[in-house]
Amino acid sequence: MPSVLITSANRGLGLEFAAQYLAADWRVYAACRHPQSAEKLQHLTQEKTSRITLMAMDVSSAPSVARAAASLSGHAIDVLINSAGIMGAPGQRTENVDYESWAKVLDVNTMGPLRVTEAFVDHVAGSERKLVLTITSGMGSIADNTSGGSIAYRSSKAAVNMVMRSAAIDLASRGISCVLVNPGWVKTDMGGANAPLSAKASVTAMRRLIETLGPAQSGKFFNYDGREYPW
Repeated sequence: MPSVLITSANRGLGLEFAAQYLAADWRVYAACRHPQSAEKLQHLTQEKTSRITLMAMDVSSAPSVARAAASLSGHAIDVLINSAGIMGAPGQRTENVDYESWAKVLDVNTMGPLRVTEAFVDHVAGSERKLVLTITSGMGSIADNTSGGSIAYRSSKAAVNMVMRSAAIDLASRGISCVLVNPGWVKTDMGGANAPLSAKASVTAMRRLIETLGPAQSGKFFNYDGREYPW
C-alpha cells in the first residue's frame, strides 16, 4: 500500500489531499498542529480509521517536527506533501511592511518545508516513489509578478522555490525527487471565495501530475495542470 504524509492536513488543500488519497486506498499520515480539534480531519478517521494516522506537527518548530518523524520510525513514505502555508499580515507593500509577520511567514512557508523534508528524509528514501512535493504559488514566480505587493508571501514562496531546487540536487544521490507545484487560485480560507478553482479540482489535477513525477522532473516548478511554471 503506497503512503503519503501531508502537512496542514486539517484544512484546504491538505485536507482534500488526505480525503482523495484515502479514497484511492493509500496509507495517509495527516499532520497538523492540533489534530484533536481538527473536526473535518477527525471525521475522515471515523470513516477510514485503519488507513489514516493523525499526527501533531508544527512545521515552524524543529522539536515538533522531530517528534513526528520519530513516531514513524521504520515507516516508508512514498510521497511527502508540504502543504502548510500562511499569508501573514494583509497589505504588505513597500512602505507598509510588518517585519515581525514577514519573519513568521518565512519560518512557516520557506523553512518549514525543509525542516519536514530533512526530518523525514530517511522515510522517503526508504520508499518506492521517493517524492517530495512542495506546494508553492504562482505569486512566488519573479517572472509572473506584474502587480507588486504581498511582499511577505511572495518572497517566502520565491525562497522555497530556491530551497527545493537545491534540495533536489542535494538529495539526488539518495534517489529522492523534489518538485514544486503551483495549485492555482483555489477556494480555500487563503484563496477566498472568488477563486475560480475548487480544492477538489486542484487536488485532482495535482494528483494526476504526481503520478508522472520522478527524477526527470526533480527540481522543476509546475502548474497544477502539468505545465512548467516560469521561475
